[in-house]
Amino acid sequence: MHKKNIKTAGKSLKEAEKALIMIHGRGADARDILGLASHLNVSEFALLAPEATNNTWYPYSFLAKPEQNEPWFSSALNLLKITVDEVLSQGIAAENIYFLGFSQGACLTLEFVTRNAQKFGGVVAFTGGLIGDKVNTENYSGNFNETPIFIGTGNPDPHVPLERVNESVSILEKMNAKVKLQVYDGRPHTISQDEIEIANRVVFS
Repeated sequence: MHKKNIKTAGKSLKEAEKALIMIHGRGADARDILGLASHLNVSEFALLAPEATNNTWYPYSFLAKPEQNEPWFSSALNLLKITVDEVLSQGIAAENIYFLGFSQGACLTLEFVTRNAQKFGGVVAFTGGLIGDKVNTENYSGNFNETPIFIGTGNPDPHVPLERVNESVSILEKMNAKVKLQVYDGRPHTISQDEIEIANRVVFS
């Protein structure tokens, strides 16, 4: 199970009016994803990056049956809840909490916010989609109240099929999110400068 290990940067939760929760990808760590912050308009934010035990949130593909990724999958979602609760306990409202993830971290980010939909500050998913061998809409409830969400992805991507990204966008929009999707033909599995610029414009403006 994931141990609570949350790295921080930026302003302290006591000083900041906004918080960004950053979720790293498979094989990476919290410091890797925190390094992205220098490219984003988040200088006034508290930054929190939970770290996966053994650098992986769940063992198999995000397209595997969810039970195959247990108990790590549920543990990862719980760690995000613990992180959010920590921010809320310091007086930062949900509408001032932002989320960002890359790859496996982007999938986890989208899964968490869609299971807990409400008015958040914004969400950035660099290459990700909702988790499971099929999308189970029974897991998702709430209303995003026009939360801005940016999803960038390559086509084709070796890990995240565009079909699942499109299906995820459709669900997010039905739940009243303002989604901006950008698809890059032939882009490798990485984060591009263009995606950074769109994230700054759409979410961190």
